[in-house]
Amino acid sequence: NNLMKGLPLLSLLTWMCAVYFVGIYLFVSGFLLVRLEVNRTSTCGDVLEPGEEPVDFCRVQPRFRRVVLLIIDALKIDFARFDPSNTTPRQFENKLPVLEETVSSWPSHSRLYPFRADPPTTTMQRIKGFTTGSLPTFVDVGNNFASSAILEDNLIHQFGQVGKRVVFMGDDTWESLFPKKFYRSLPFPSFNVKDLHTVDNGILQHLYTTMVGNDWDVLVAHFLGVDHCGHRFGPDHPAMADKLTQMDGVIRSVIDRLQNDTLLVVMGDHGMTDTGDHGGESQKETDAAIFLYSPVPLFLGSMSQSEPDVVPQTDLVPTLALLLGVPIPYSSVGQILLPLFPPHGQTEGAVGGLSQLEALWINAKQVNRFLETYSSMAKDIPPDSLSQLKDEFSRLSSEYLTTVREGQLPSPELAASLQAYLTSVRDTCRATWARFNPFKMGAGLAILAFACLMCFILSELSTVLIGQNGPGMKALVVMGLTVVVTVAAGQLLIQGYVEVAWCLAAAAFSSELHFLWRAHRSRMSAVAKNGSKAPKWVSWLTPRRLLIPPLLVPLLRCASLLSDSYVIAEGRVVTFLVFSLALYIPIHLNWNGLLLPPSHDPLKSAGLLPSSALSPSTVRKESSTLLACLGLLISSLYLSLSFHSCREEQGSCQPSPFISPLSRLQDSQLKNLHYILSVVSLAIWTYLLRRCLRHYGNLNSSSGTVFTARWILPLLSVCLGLHWAVSATPEDSFRNLTELISLAQLALPRAAFCLLGLGLFLIWLDPLTVFVKTKTGASARSSLPPRYRASTGISPQAELHHLIPQIYQRMCRSLDDGELSVGSEVDGRPAVEAYGLGTVYSAPLLLFCGLLGIGLLLLHPEGMALSFLLLLLEMGFCTLLIYSHLVLPSGGFNVPWTPIVLWSLAATQFFHATGHLPTFPSIQWGAAFVGFPDGHIGTILPGSLVTLNTFAAQIMFAVGCPLLLFWPLVCEVRGSRGGKAFREEGEDAVMEMRLRENPQQFSSALLQLSTRYLFIHGAQVFASVCAAAILRRHLMVWKVFAPKLMFEASGFLVSSMSVLIGVTLVLRVDQAVGCWFKRLIPDISR
Repeated sequence: NNLMKGLPLLSLLTWMCAVYFVGIYLFVSGFLLVRLEVNRTSTCGDVLEPGEEPVDFCRVQPRFRRVVLLIIDALKIDFARFDPSNTTPRQFENKLPVLEETVSSWPSHSRLYPFRADPPTTTMQRIKGFTTGSLPTFVDVGNNFASSAILEDNLIHQFGQVGKRVVFMGDDTWESLFPKKFYRSLPFPSFNVKDLHTVDNGILQHLYTTMVGNDWDVLVAHFLGVDHCGHRFGPDHPAMADKLTQMDGVIRSVIDRLQNDTLLVVMGDHGMTDTGDHGGESQKETDAAIFLYSPVPLFLGSMSQSEPDVVPQTDLVPTLALLLGVPIPYSSVGQILLPLFPPHGQTEGAVGGLSQLEALWINAKQVNRFLETYSSMAKDIPPDSLSQLKDEFSRLSSEYLTTVREGQLPSPELAASLQAYLTSVRDTCRATWARFNPFKMGAGLAILAFACLMCFILSELSTVLIGQNGPGMKALVVMGLTVVVTVAAGQLLIQGYVEVAWCLAAAAFSSELHFLWRAHRSRMSAVAKNGSKAPKWVSWLTPRRLLIPPLLVPLLRCASLLSDSYVIAEGRVVTFLVFSLALYIPIHLNWNGLLLPPSHDPLKSAGLLPSSALSPSTVRKESSTLLACLGLLISSLYLSLSFHSCREEQGSCQPSPFISPLSRLQDSQLKNLHYILSVVSLAIWTYLLRRCLRHYGNLNSSSGTVFTARWILPLLSVCLGLHWAVSATPEDSFRNLTELISLAQLALPRAAFCLLGLGLFLIWLDPLTVFVKTKTGASARSSLPPRYRASTGISPQAELHHLIPQIYQRMCRSLDDGELSVGSEVDGRPAVEAYGLGTVYSAPLLLFCGLLGIGLLLLHPEGMALSFLLLLLEMGFCTLLIYSHLVLPSGGFNVPWTPIVLWSLAATQFFHATGHLPTFPSIQWGAAFVGFPDGHIGTILPGSLVTLNTFAAQIMFAVGCPLLLFWPLVCEVRGSRGGKAFREEGEDAVMEMRLRENPQQFSSALLQLSTRYLFIHGAQVFASVCAAAILRRHLMVWKVFAPKLMFEASGFLVSSMSVLIGVTLVLRVDQAVGCWFKRLIPDISR
């Protein structure tokens, strides 16, 4: 069978990826654990106050009857402060004067504090934090766009329990967190970050009329304009000044309408970085503002020494609960904001309400109750910390109760001790909830370690395993399924439920062990066949083979992932490694005497040593090409550094101006320059792709792929250029054309998506770029190859095998004028010419990558077009460099480690050069709205668009990975020219048709290439996993190592899927070539 063994190859790769996925899943499920939620609720009957008989806590008259909660999303403390001495404020400064005016005019009625959020600073986590009073965990970030209802006890539930009517308006996240909990609800869609006004204007239509009415007790209004303005334009933009000025007016209007029994709380849920993003734990992201105001005196006077510098967000929960006379939610670990309660013995002035000591006591008793319940359910709080806290509480409890019973004046230390107790409980909980499951982490590490070993073995034994018809894929699958069923049955019998993670782990382990046993057996059988001497492919586990420079570079890269400073500077580190490896190639060639023309050697002329295959002039020409490519590769690496983004830890770093969308730029000349650069880059990208295909004669046929290259590729580029022009237009510049512009913003990217889909589908459907035409014998006779007539006794397969070299003699000589012709002319009958057969595999793959690149560029800011062009050039220079490094062996087509390592490092390098970072705030959420400016209904489509945007570099390099196998074959014509004449058989220059001469070697080379590429990326995932496991108590674990692990694992997931797509496309082309030859042979040999 002359078709490749496609199924064993694909199934082996799929199984390899699946094993990696199981290892990653198991480790992550042990590393990113969600804390246990206590599903109990506080009630009015809870005995929290001292006294013998239970008192209905909710019947006591509260300090306030009603509260207005204005949440201005992303209101950072810098926005709220007012500095009268600042004469040239930036766009976000001094725009909320109402807060400072009120605090200075009415010091006993109002306060402004920094309001510190716990990371992660995403909106859903923050709403959970300031309604439940509990601390979030890292893994909750993923739920931010698929908010699930809060099941823990919370303020909204408590207000409902005591019959308070909660009216909500604003961000629809609340509706999914608190379904059916509101007396009245007016939610507005929140996910479209480009929309600055819908939510805010919707609130303002109802806010004042609701306040004047009497059918509410708690009014929650969540404004989103400031947050969306930050995401879209950044904080330092005129749109932000307008938004903050609008909010200033809102706060003034609300203050004017407040009644004496109502408390006003204005707060931000998180801050934002200088680029307008949030999600991480930098101080700019965690420090929001909180402003408290009441028409009646709320504080004892102006700010005093005892006031807090910063208010943690969790503290809002017990404070609001006690001021409004509802029980504190059960799981809250917050402590009351003390200045809002009068000191002991001074409660006469305040109508109803608790003194500081009473409030602290109720708070401490509630926290102690939660601690006891939690520690009985989960055993993760260290026993010594737990007993220490319990002892401290019992001491404080007896001291407080004695004071109350005997009617003494409490000592001033008692309040301070209660506060210290509450703080230590919160700190203990915070330390505990970064807890891990060591068994799952260990199992995940072991599976990943074995997966890396297997990947390495598979790449070295690819020839043997493909030759033996795969390492018994059926046996691997059967074994895996048997183990899954056995483990699941065992779990059901012993614990009564099935834990999927352990079933998958068992299946992965068993199949890994089975594979290693099979590999060992094939080695032993090879040793037996060859006597005591082990064959060449068994000697690869020696240190001398493993510690070669191309493998030392990824080893250094993996080691660097254990250092936070290297992870922070990863973009530059990887660029340096790519540069080093590129430099190694000419040095290595020179070391082996292949870079310069050989000097005259008397031994060679005497015939004692084999003479060089290439003439000195050819060597000189190839070397100068190589050095030119190296120079261009280094320049593109250097240029790509100017597209990097900045991490918050890199203090002095300035992010690339190309990362911002054109709509953010205020300088119109700069905007035009960026636009022209982007369009020129896009035009060069399109031109280079078509030029390359035309050069190798791949644009002559009428196939779907050629149609895509001729029409769909330029059309897609035009769509993209127009889309950039439309999206860069300021909203207020063409008022008469507003509708047309909004239509174009919708239609152009969608048209581009459709063209992209159609192009990729046509390449898949009809991948051949070969043009066949018949010539009359007279015109063709002069340049025909030696005549070849198949004898009738030869089978079509054997005939095909001999035909290929004959076909190619003519093709190689006419490469310059683009005419690749093959012929078999007998007695003046028509000869056959085929154009583009030499690059039949690489042409559709190259076009597929080019088209995909434009599609991925559509999801990036316009300025990234130049970076994408550099990516294409770098791919080209890499392949040219790699070609010079290869000497085609007569035996097979194996691709050495150097090009594969260079290719995989380039993928990581371009992840950074497209403005991405392994941090959550750097995710470019705007990609979700390309073609969908009005937002989405579900989360799958926006999630997919953001994933494609984030891992664009990994996708491009992984899909294009098989080019590393084809390129040396394409280049062999160049290498032969100027040397000796072709041999009679024409075996020297059949280009990619060599691969069809030996399909088994083709298959094993493709398997080897794919597994080596997966091995490099898998090793990086393993290193990230090790870093997260070893450094799990490190200061930087949640800031650096955990996000890096998540990005590395997701990148591997995307890369492995893309490798499978690339390999499948090659198999599809191979199948089409087989069908083409079957149609052609009868015509030739008829």
